[in-house]
Amino acid sequence: MAGTPLRPVHLAREHGISTQAVRNYERDGFLPPAERTPSGYRSYSAAHASALRAYLALVAAHGHATGGQVMRAVNAGDLDAALREIDRSHAQLLRDRETLDAVSAAAGALVQPPASARRDGAVAIGALAHRLGVSPATLRTWERIGILAPGRDPRTGQRRFTADDVRDASLAHLLRRGGHPLEHIATVLHQVRTAGGTEALAGSLEAWRQRLTGRGRAMLAAAGALAEHLRVRDGG
Repeated sequence: MAGTPLRPVHLAREHGISTQAVRNYERDGFLPPAERTPSGYRSYSAAHASALRAYLALVAAHGHATGGQVMRAVNAGDLDAALREIDRSHAQLLRDRETLDAVSAAAGALVQPPASARRDGAVAIGALAHRLGVSPATLRTWERIGILAPGRDPRTGQRRFTADDVRDASLAHLLRRGGHPLEHIATVLHQVRTAGGTEALAGSLEAWRQRLTGRGRAMLAAAGALAEHLRVRDGG
């Protein structure tokens, strides 16, 4: 490895991390194995420095698990496996964007006045759970914390979900897939239903959109850092 030998402290200072963190990253396979001096000290190169930059950028963009998997694959010489992990993360971001678009499109229904025709044909909890692809226990949990408020059949006491309830459950399901905590979803639906406005939902969706944009930008930065590491590693 050409260039001036680097110590763990040199890599650590660049990123404001500890030298132990650098050693741990090497131990876990996120950095290539270090060479050793005759006295046993680690000796790093420019390729190790670029690997650390790439790893930290990948973590910021894709999370610790994916970032680690990518760098392990790169260090093992399996670039296809590394790129496959990145592809999966990009595909998830696209799904999240599509979910956000679906929630945004559905949000207008929350402020439409209820019509008696839309309250006909109420469904049971099992049918709604099947429609959403969740368990009945999930719907009962949503009811318990205030996301849903279904009525009851006066004869049997069983839950009956009207069209409005189905709409709320569908929106809650979409928000949940977007990573929103249940308590936040309950607050959003309650505020929109009681206030007759979409300010809370609009703010939530805008914050979500900004997070997705941030992830996308981080992915661009990570791609550049990984490409630079490959260039340095291969002596390009």
